[in-house]
Amino acid sequence: PWITQRGFTERETEALADLIAEILHGCQPYLQRTRRGMGLRARIDFDLLEQSRLRVRDMAMAHGIDVETTRHGYPHFYYLDDPVPGPGPVALKLRGEAAEAVVRWTTTAEVDGLPEGTWVHADLHAAGKAVPVALRRGKDHWLLSLEAAEAPRVLAWLRAISDGFVLIDPADPQRRIPGPLAVEVAEGAERPPKSAARQDGTHKPWFVGAAPSVDKPLPAFRWSAPEAGPVRKTALHAAHKALGAKLVDFAGWEMPVWYSSVVEEHLATRNAAGLFDVSHMGVYQADGPQACAFLDSVVGNDVAGLAVGESLYTQFLDPAAHVIDDTMVYRIDQQAYLVVVNAANDEKDWAWLNAVRAGSVRVDDVRQAARAFGAGCELRDLRDPNQGDARRVDIALQGPRSREIVLALGCSPADAARLKALPWAGVMHAEFGGFDLIVSRTGYTGERVAFELFVHPDRAAELWQQLIAVGTPLGMKPIGLGARDSLRTEAGLPLYGHEMGGDLDLGVGQAGFASYVKLHKPWFIGRSAYLAQEAQRTGEVVRFRFDEKGVRMAHLHDPVVDRRGKVIGVVTSCAVDAEGYLTGQAYLQLKSTVEGTPIGIFQSAAREPEVAPASLRLGQRAPVPTAATVLSRFPR
Repeated sequence: PWITQRGFTERETEALADLIAEILHGCQPYLQRTRRGMGLRARIDFDLLEQSRLRVRDMAMAHGIDVETTRHGYPHFYYLDDPVPGPGPVALKLRGEAAEAVVRWTTTAEVDGLPEGTWVHADLHAAGKAVPVALRRGKDHWLLSLEAAEAPRVLAWLRAISDGFVLIDPADPQRRIPGPLAVEVAEGAERPPKSAARQDGTHKPWFVGAAPSVDKPLPAFRWSAPEAGPVRKTALHAAHKALGAKLVDFAGWEMPVWYSSVVEEHLATRNAAGLFDVSHMGVYQADGPQACAFLDSVVGNDVAGLAVGESLYTQFLDPAAHVIDDTMVYRIDQQAYLVVVNAANDEKDWAWLNAVRAGSVRVDDVRQAARAFGAGCELRDLRDPNQGDARRVDIALQGPRSREIVLALGCSPADAARLKALPWAGVMHAEFGGFDLIVSRTGYTGERVAFELFVHPDRAAELWQQLIAVGTPLGMKPIGLGARDSLRTEAGLPLYGHEMGGDLDLGVGQAGFASYVKLHKPWFIGRSAYLAQEAQRTGEVVRFRFDEKGVRMAHLHDPVVDRRGKVIGVVTSCAVDAEGYLTGQAYLQLKSTVEGTPIGIFQSAAREPEVAPASLRLGQRAPVPTAATVLSRFPR
């Protein structure tokens, strides 16, 4: 109706259809993995989009447009052919939460830690053209000074990348620059001094237009585990002994493997609640204006997408996309994040993060002299006694009655309301039972009503005892490592060294968590290698369950075969589930990962002598696989 009412004839309508077709043909499609599967997306060439906008404008203006036209002309640079003032610099003001990230990704300037009010000279790569610019950090904005003749193109480019439609890297269409961004012409802005330093992006791992590095490469990260020292004990060690727990050495810590039995503790968590000592896990805090940039450099998930009070699951990758560890990141304040890591990898993770922050190890195999972003981030180990009142350790409370138990500690009406409203993966700071706690609704059991309580280690034992006191009448039980493993296996959650990393060297996609790697991020450590890894991937971790009860336990590396006896993968974990069946996880060829696929497993095959079929005699036992079935990746 709009075009016909304004007098479009068949000729004008065909011209408009041609324009639509040109835009569609000019799009570069790509597949993007989401939690629901692969989704089709596309980006468009910047110049094609801008020339199309000009043609649409001219069509509309020729037939009577019904929107304001005051933006058509200086100082707004709404179109590429807008008039510009005479020679001399024009200043653009960039505002919004994404402004610093836009400057980081689109220019050669090394903006991390640049003092407010300081000018630097750099190049901005706008759709294939390097434009000389000067940049200055303001209180709540960035000022970008450039020659007037370049201003319309640069402003149009910045607006386009803020919208997220244009192609910034033809070889990698998934990349996009963060947005949204507000851009305006700054009237009367001061001119940058010619003496300001020039930055050429030598040490940046990626920016639009970046070329491979030619500087001396940084050394690769090498980790050798230190000699085993005395077995360490958590602050809850005496409580475990008093409860009669069976204690074992786990990752250098003396931890409870069970208190009553694995099955009883598993069922208690599923039906009421389970209390877990996870205070042996590493707890770090990343602080400061560069904390987000640093964390987004070292993990594959989108830390910048977290609001205060949200958390995410992600992984540390090395430049070759090998998994260093998996981790949870919690945004607890505007510029503060908790990072929780596996106890077995705590020292390695700490060494890796600090080496990256110091710029002493290689973080990119293309630009080998580059340093990660956010080097000015402050990183603290919250289990270090030197952290004083800031120290934190983790106690987990999981299961359908866990919220009821936390509330039974006692709290203000406001904190009770906040806890009841806390969504999955949410995090809050509150006081329960007189304890200053950071509370997250997360966990390692698959339970949706589940909490992790970060408390000062000096009060951990007291909190544990109060939880035992209020939780036991509600059916809560303390839970050891055995049920912790069976719960996470039943839930399809990975354990580093089994479903991820380890001697199988399983990557994130192979572990079944490809949707947690956000490839729209322009760069993070291991991004390019991860893309190559995914392009060649032939398998993925699945859950399975044995078809009958009472069969033997399967173990890591036990072979998995299809119905014809062909080996199609290996077991990674196995444990009893809530219904008494043995449920596990296995790395299988992709064609065998469909739910309902029948498989066979040779339990403990590597620990049994091989028997040649021709040598079998009457009464001898031949090894045969035990029947199992592939389940959905996660329980419904």
